[in-house]
Amino acid sequence: MKALLKLIQLEIRKNKLLGMLKGVVITSLAILAFMILVTYIDTSESGGEFKTYADMFDGVYLFTKSAFIIFASVVMSKLVIEEYKNNTITLLFMYPISRKKLMTAKIIIVFLFTVVCIFVSDILLNAILVGINSFTHVIPGSLDLNSIPSELIRISTDAVYAAGIGLIPLFIGMRKKSVPATIVTAVLVVSLISSGFGNFRMGNQVGVSLALALVGAGIAYLSIRNIEQKDIA
Repeated sequence: MKALLKLIQLEIRKNKLLGMLKGVVITSLAILAFMILVTYIDTSESGGEFKTYADMFDGVYLFTKSAFIIFASVVMSKLVIEEYKNNTITLLFMYPISRKKLMTAKIIIVFLFTVVCIFVSDILLNAILVGINSFTHVIPGSLDLNSIPSELIRISTDAVYAAGIGLIPLFIGMRKKSVPATIVTAVLVVSLISSGFGNFRMGNQVGVSLALALVGAGIAYLSIRNIEQKDIA
């Protein structure tokens, strides 16, 4: 476990992933601006896009999940796909380190990055929007404080599901050794979970999210399972 944690730290420093926090902040601000637009500015006689707090929370969940699944594909491309494409992974595999541990460290970083980004963004964006509504009262009624624990549980599980879904592009990325293919796959996955009609969205259905997350976990497992014997050329 200590060796794995050390590998994670080294990968974060080597790839300067902390520098990507600026992109995370910009992404969250863009989601906030869009939510403010459709909730508090783009109103008509029938009201804004979201009629209740539940609708607004669903919107935040969907947008943050979609944005950070694509963001995760960028991180994955930097950590894994680019190294396979440029064959720099060969040099890493020459070190006296288990290939499985190295690949596991990379995948854990992508997974945890997605979980943390979605969890923190969901909480902050929801809190800001609720605060704004306390002055504008565009969304009628008041927030039921008793619902906060259940919302936190939902945010947590949603973040974990999304992190699993974010691993699905690894399948195409590893096969094609292509960064664009990895990111395009993430966009297609996001298009799938964002599809729906009315208030129904595929990505907000627990069964769909869980199934796709398990697919992502399976892909991650398969990419690691035979890495010791696999030809990396």
